[in-house]
Amino acid sequence: MTQTSTTQSHASALAGRRADALADRLEQGARALADFAASLTDAQWKTLCMPDGRTVGVIVHHVGFVYPIEIDISRPLAKGEPLTGVTMDDVHAMNAKHAIDYADVTKQQAIELVRSNSAAAAAAIRALSDEQLTQAAPASLYADAPVTCQFILEDHAVRHSYHHLARLRRAVQG
Repeated sequence: MTQTSTTQSHASALAGRRADALADRLEQGARALADFAASLTDAQWKTLCMPDGRTVGVIVHHVGFVYPIEIDISRPLAKGEPLTGVTMDDVHAMNAKHAIDYADVTKQQAIELVRSNSAAAAAAIRALSDEQLTQAAPASLYADAPVTCQFILEDHAVRHSYHHLARLRRAVQG
């Protein structure tokens, strides 16, 4: 066995089954969202979703757009460091700006973004060890409550597509 393959095997062994399960759930949700989006008519793509008035298309793009951000906010916690400088007000402002910037997003653009960014997010999660997943530190997003890296990933990157898919299905069904 070469040094490179030994190092890769060791790195793979460090990433626990919990990380694989989280990444699998993220991929399943992203795939379901992308498949749903692909099935929509142009009129359904432009359906407004309440209470914020974003379109179905903007929300699909939003999910893909924020995967890298959701992974980034988990990184300090994976090291046992606090997450600082991120509040729900920041999230709401980012979402409002995104809705304006991507009001005319195409179905193809949004689906491709969901697929590519979910794959990258899943790979980043799979690289985490069980020890990193259990690291906890104060998180500004949760009023400085100590939360684990796994909690942040589950509450954001993993859950996000499922949360919005349910919302989008309700909006399209009327």
